[in-house]
Amino acid sequence: MQYAVTGRALTGANLTISGQGALPCTFPYTDFATAAIATASLAVAGFATGATGDYGLDGRLAAAQVNVDRRLASFWFQTSLRAQGWSAPPMWDPIAGDYAAADGWIRLHTNAPHHRDAALAVLGLSGADTQRDAVARAVATCKADALESAIVAGGGCAAAMRTLAQWQAHPQGMAVASDPLLQWETFDAGGGRGAPAWKPLRERPLSGVRVLDLTRILAGPTATRFLAGFGAQVLRIDPPGWDEPGTVPEVVLGKRCARLDLKQVPGRTTLEALMREADIVVHGYRPDALTRLGLGAARRRELNPALIDISLDAYGWQGPWHARRGFDSLVQMSSGVADAGMRAANADRPVPLPGQGIDYATGYLMAAAAVHALALRQTQGIGSTVRASLARTAGLLVTHRTAPDAPPPLAAQTSADLSPRIEDTSWGPVRRIAVPMTIAGTPVDWALPAMALGTATPCWA
Repeated sequence: MQYAVTGRALTGANLTISGQGALPCTFPYTDFATAAIATASLAVAGFATGATGDYGLDGRLAAAQVNVDRRLASFWFQTSLRAQGWSAPPMWDPIAGDYAAADGWIRLHTNAPHHRDAALAVLGLSGADTQRDAVARAVATCKADALESAIVAGGGCAAAMRTLAQWQAHPQGMAVASDPLLQWETFDAGGGRGAPAWKPLRERPLSGVRVLDLTRILAGPTATRFLAGFGAQVLRIDPPGWDEPGTVPEVVLGKRCARLDLKQVPGRTTLEALMREADIVVHGYRPDALTRLGLGAARRRELNPALIDISLDAYGWQGPWHARRGFDSLVQMSSGVADAGMRAANADRPVPLPGQGIDYATGYLMAAAAVHALALRQTQGIGSTVRASLARTAGLLVTHRTAPDAPPPLAAQTSADLSPRIEDTSWGPVRRIAVPMTIAGTPVDWALPAMALGTATPCWA
């Protein structure tokens, strides 16, 4: 079974699927990965050939031939990077993970130091040397829902495990279910960088497009990494001191990475100047964060009437949790994914997806939306604001289950799955999994290797 991230089937002579096997999962994870990458690739194919349809977002397909390799897509929905002669840092903080509470399970997300500190403070623990067994003992005395609420109230990130039915009956689950997969608003773009004189090149269709990346880990950076692969100039902005060594090398491929302190006037002034000359801004701040900085939606539109605005929220844009901090692994716990995996495996602890697939799928969906929005601006002078959420993407995934006649398990990865190209990153040489998508006449190529945060100046090249 292949199905679009839009919920519509991907069929037609201009899309082919190659490769064999699937990652074991109670949900069709490999199909989901394949469909997500196909949706974004079809958007680029249509844009590159000058088509003016919806490029897969409404079920219509682009004219150029697209192929997605389901085997490679599976690997890209785990991690694409293979260090050569050095060891990549662990993806998770030692405290992060699933814990048995007094009445169920809860997941703590502690990769950011302030999130770790918040969780430990609620548990009555402190210090960087806190051991995991001490956390386990403290969590075991707490009820999962109460602990979740306390950690979130304290500025941390946590999620109690719920069943699919419990999430469907939860006020936030009901709010998310009522949302479209993508929330679109359109407006008169007012000219600007969308002037008809610019036309995409078939070989590098996004060349000349400026993308301002204000996202962290993992969905937003996946979207902007995809856009960079087809020629977009992506400038990522991070605050001073921020880093996440285990995941940053994965997602900064093809980008220039700079830092700005948006709490200070000079930083905000520079960001406003960048927005004035950008085509697309992708941001994953909580809904009120940019507003508090004086950079709310109205101000962004004032700065650049033609700016395409793509944003992400973890738990949706309405409902009691609409501004809650969240990550893929937490949404899997909240929305019933991890519980469904546990039940299907007859396991005694949560069983998550084989990777951060909700993040990745949302990222490719955001990339498809960005390309579609560029086409609308270019051909009709229409601007777009698009909002996505991890919880809504999860809602699409759980409407499908792995069929009894599903493909066999994916064969073990070999060197043949890797690109021959050596990428000289800030951390050392790497090879990537070979790209999972091909578009006739439009090669994917990242002009820049993955470089550390803060290595570029905050200006357009």
